[in-house]
Amino acid sequence: MFSKILVSVDHSENSQMIFQAALEFATAQHAQLLLLHVLSSEEEGSPLPIPRGIESMYWAAGSELDLVAWQQQWKAYEADCLEALKALANQAAAQNISAEFRQVNGSPGRCICQVAEEWGAHLIVMGNRGRSGLSELLLGSVSNYVLHHTSCNVLVVKTVSVKENRAKLGRDRATSPDVAETP
Repeated sequence: MFSKILVSVDHSENSQMIFQAALEFATAQHAQLLLLHVLSSEEEGSPLPIPRGIESMYWAAGSELDLVAWQQQWKAYEADCLEALKALANQAAAQNISAEFRQVNGSPGRCICQVAEEWGAHLIVMGNRGRSGLSELLLGSVSNYVLHHTSCNVLVVKTVSVKENRAKLGRDRATSPDVAETP
């Protein structure tokens, strides 16, 4: 029985679908939820991270980094993501599901595994981006990392199929005009 379900969400439109799947599962299992968002530069729409200590580095004239503007962008991003977590927790509470939420900084795969272990999760519910082949190798796959590095069960909600992702990127043979057919 899965009485503790960790739900990994991000700031994408697919998060609602992942959350709904987890909510249905939690209802059926009478489980509690932990909604987790990992603040990361890997997420679409996030400001690029600036390494710690960069403010003390020497910058050549004209190449200074506007740290104040970046810090404001990052704070706004953090606040938006936290509000989204609160809204999901309220949706769960409206359906009598106990839900808490956390937002952490770091590598998504590692953070999901670490929080799941610390919280004692029985199941992780997460989505995928439909990457395969070279794009998965170069960009990584959070769901693949979690599958191989956690000690609990993982439910991957297929929000985007590999075929849909390829078509969207223009790499599908049937939709890509720059791929010539050979006789």
